[in-house]
Amino acid sequence: MTYILAIDQGTTSSRAILFDADMQRAGTAQHEFTQHFPQEGWVEHDPEEIWDSVLRVCREVMQSVGATPDQIAGIGITNQRETTVVWDKQTGEPIHNAIVWQDRRTADICARYKQAGCEDDVTQQTGLLLDPYFSGTKVKWLLDNVPGARDRAEAGDLLFGTIDSFLIWRLTEGCNHVTDATNAARTLLFDIHKGCWSTEICDLLDVPMSMLPEVQDCASDFGKTTLIGGNIPILGVAGDQQAATIGQACFQPGMMKSTYGTGCFALLNTGPQPVASKNRLLTTIAYQLDGQKTYALEGSIFVAGAAVQWLRDALQIIETAPESGELAQQADPNQHVVLVPAFTGLGAPYWKPDCRGAVFGLTRNSGRAEFAKATLESIAYQTRDLWHAMQGDWGADTDVILRVDGGASASDWAMQGLSDYLGAEVDRPVMQETTALGAAWLAGMRAGIYPDQQQFAETWALDRRFEPKLSANDRDAAYARWQRAVQAAMAF
Repeated sequence: MTYILAIDQGTTSSRAILFDADMQRAGTAQHEFTQHFPQEGWVEHDPEEIWDSVLRVCREVMQSVGATPDQIAGIGITNQRETTVVWDKQTGEPIHNAIVWQDRRTADICARYKQAGCEDDVTQQTGLLLDPYFSGTKVKWLLDNVPGARDRAEAGDLLFGTIDSFLIWRLTEGCNHVTDATNAARTLLFDIHKGCWSTEICDLLDVPMSMLPEVQDCASDFGKTTLIGGNIPILGVAGDQQAATIGQACFQPGMMKSTYGTGCFALLNTGPQPVASKNRLLTTIAYQLDGQKTYALEGSIFVAGAAVQWLRDALQIIETAPESGELAQQADPNQHVVLVPAFTGLGAPYWKPDCRGAVFGLTRNSGRAEFAKATLESIAYQTRDLWHAMQGDWGADTDVILRVDGGASASDWAMQGLSDYLGAEVDRPVMQETTALGAAWLAGMRAGIYPDQQQFAETWALDRRFEPKLSANDRDAAYARWQRAVQAAMAF
């Protein structure tokens, strides 16, 4: 047997999935790790705990399948993007906890740069906005706030990386400080047009360029590891949302995928030319193969599945996430409760980091079912926000194929609601492990055991197509309520 090992290092857990030579899942191991919230709006992870969890799941999945190191043709890595680690170049010891993509501590830094008129230049080069979401201001915060960090960085003693880069550095025992183009494109430091780090932006944010990793294609030689036995090459890397785009075989312009995990992230393939958004979306790199960049428009929603977790953990309305759909079906159809889940601010297309969550339309009869329905509907409404913005940038008359994945996509009720409120068809694939599959395909294609792009795209299989059942009048009335609720939440 020949396998590809996919490492899926996410926001709340690390997973390892073994795919066989036919790209079928042979085994999975998963381990959750601690979320740290030292202050309101701050979110951190312990890089050492992440590292330990990754080694643990790799060894566990190999043991569960009975796979030996010599049977693994390569490793593909996909990761939570933007999350920032700075570590000592000699010892590999992180100087601070990782600052997670959800963290908002650099909002004031971003505001100062905006007030100074810097955002247009940053957007022109990176395709991104000045927002705490991205890595650049997180690196600046670490250098400015960890004692001695700036001096060490300027002396060339510190390295920066997103989670993929940190893992590769550890897996190769300090031999390779590298990343791929998709992760680099999310740092706020990378010129997505020239394909290199921006000296201008690094100077603006006071980030020494000696800290930055080498940027490679998504399918490339990233080094080898002996830490799980053998001498296994790392051959594929992509940020989680780009990996899902690849796993969904969205290789043609006009193809769009929307992943529903902790947040919701929609990417629309725009082909070899970047499209500058007029609607506060992000222009990013979908993937880079053989030195050729394919671009995408991206909309980022910070809270999607996390809102269902809020129902479970904070309100204790449900015991398990799947219960939310069952409960929503019991809601009073005459009530119109609207939840704006801005627990960590609003992402695209609003970009309001200081906005906070709110509930509207409560009556004396509002209860568990109405909260569940409002929570799932908020995912659909936020997706419609992105859908409209993408139509405005890409062309409202252009056909768009929408493919969904992620935990919430397993809910028929939620996906039917998504189709209803978009007024569009929604395709759910048979293979739900699209993020891990994308990373595995990159590595397997590089290793020569998986097919090329076109043949891989032909393996994509439909599980179910959801078609809109809601009338246009009802759809627009519901969306108007959502828009009023968002405006009220932002004004609070």
